[in-house]
Amino acid sequence: MRINFRFFPQRKPDEPNRIVITGDGEPYHIEIKRHAAARRYTLRVRETSRDVVLTMPPRGSLKQAKSFAEKNAEWISARLKRLPGPVPFADGATIPLRGVPHRIAHRPDARGTVWIESAKGEQLLCVAGRSEHISRRVRDFLKGEAKRDLVAASKKYAAMLGVSIRSISIRDTASRWGSCSYEGALSYSWRLVIAPAFVLDYLAAHELAHRLELNHSKRYWKIVDGIFPERERAEAWLRANGSGLHRYGAS
Repeated sequence: MRINFRFFPQRKPDEPNRIVITGDGEPYHIEIKRHAAARRYTLRVRETSRDVVLTMPPRGSLKQAKSFAEKNAEWISARLKRLPGPVPFADGATIPLRGVPHRIAHRPDARGTVWIESAKGEQLLCVAGRSEHISRRVRDFLKGEAKRDLVAASKKYAAMLGVSIRSISIRDTASRWGSCSYEGALSYSWRLVIAPAFVLDYLAAHELAHRLELNHSKRYWKIVDGIFPERERAEAWLRANGSGLHRYGAS
């Protein structure tokens, strides 16, 4: 009998998970990841978190990893500089709500929290209270709007498919826009409310279809297309603009 052993790369207890190199006079903090299937060193700039990941073979060395990163410092610098700048939730900043630009307008003497106004053809996201509360209040408002829209869209598609929903939660995930468990627990990124409304609607249809098929088979996509004919349009928008949703609210 032959026994096959699969090697799973494990970080040594004293091995750092980040290295620092210098490029254009600036320090770059690079996350190190060992991967069992890696055959060479690779670099990737993550748009969502605006950082750099270096993947290395399981038996690679940190010395070689750092040397590889230093040789590619110019590439790292260029890629990071090409990323769209962060848009903090601050007075005067413009952020999309359901795909429509809204300018944040601080109203320190007004009562309430956050509301929408129209002024001279411009959509305003008005925020009451002290300036240090603007970011939190805008974020809370967007989360609330996202939950309202996603609950409504989820219920609509659940009714169309004749399936149940166990729960709906709103999170701020970087790796996926939504998920659906076997029991019907749905989870979505609140950032979908920044995108055009049809994109949020598509994600609800996408996740509810998993109540019938917990996979991405041909049968699954047929279900999605049956309840949301604009799937290709929504997926094209997410491919082109999805990562940019994470720059809103960043400092």
